[in-house]
Amino acid sequence: MADANWYVVHTYSGYENNVKANIEKTIINRNLQEKILEVKVPMENVIEMKNGVRKAVEKKLFPGYVLINMVMDDETWYVVRNTRGVTGFVGPGSKPVPLSETEMKPLGIRTENISVDFEEGDTIIAVAGAWKDTVGVVRRMDFSKQTVTINVEMFGRETPVEISFAEVRKQN
Repeated sequence: MADANWYVVHTYSGYENNVKANIEKTIINRNLQEKILEVKVPMENVIEMKNGVRKAVEKKLFPGYVLINMVMDDETWYVVRNTRGVTGFVGPGSKPVPLSETEMKPLGIRTENISVDFEEGDTIIAVAGAWKDTVGVVRRMDFSKQTVTINVEMFGRETPVEISFAEVRKQN
């Protein structure tokens, strides 16, 4: 099987999440899990001031665009191109151009797989990022996204937090 690459799809502005949901439904309906691996709407955390109150909100990094990690062939091209809300792939003419490794790095999307020495139920510690020095028990691991989910106590409640494999290590 050919290698999967990241492609950029142009959508109607404001329809990014609908396009993502529609493509994910189609992946399941047409059994394309092996060809279309991941669909992302890149988001960034921004602090907004409204009425003198600071509020953290998530905003789309690229309004009007969706990133798709897929094996490009006639079937996957047709499925994505004919999804409601999609206006086309980004590239010259009708030929989609995959993103390069250098273009992917600033987006925080890793293309290399990180192998880990822990599993569900193990205790880990965050060594980088927003949750640095946070200790938690692994609740779920997502190898396709290269993330681990742990529960963190916030405001007296257990809250699930997703952290990249690159930012954690097994606690001794």
